[in-house]
Amino acid sequence: MAFKFKQKDFQKLAKVLNVKPKHIGSSKRFEIENKKDKRRLAVEIYSDIEIGKRKGNLVSVYTSMAHLQLHFCTGYVVSKMLGEITFFGECNGKLSGLTIEREGGCSLYANVDREILSGDFTKLGPEVMLSGIALSLTESILQPQVQKTSGNLRRRNLKRR
Repeated sequence: MAFKFKQKDFQKLAKVLNVKPKHIGSSKRFEIENKKDKRRLAVEIYSDIEIGKRKGNLVSVYTSMAHLQLHFCTGYVVSKMLGEITFFGECNGKLSGLTIEREGGCSLYANVDREILSGDFTKLGPEVMLSGIALSLTESILQPQVQKTSGNLRRRNLKRR
């Protein structure tokens, strides 16, 4: 069954981001402002909407300098300690993530090879390491990968050893 954002998810997100969502049309909008660092952003979440010929979740981020979107968001991970939420989507073993910070920052990681999440980060170059570390938080809730080997399908859990 595909993931859909529910009211309890929006409540959890509001608690971490420390803002109440606004209901605008078919979306929930979180407006974050950090006056000290002069940062503002808005996050809009559309649950189970038409995206082309399929239905899925869309997460949009608006800042004064950028507009970012994550199509077919398949889940999210909350870090209360860091005050951030990482929304993610996976397609064909590639992971994309959009991290939103309570303090008004955001980061996008796109098309990251899922294998990197389970690897030894010290063997990666620093320019690759950051995306692996950031998205490794999603590993515990990702669906097991189905891998084709010798004509047979087998499930492969990519848990850290």
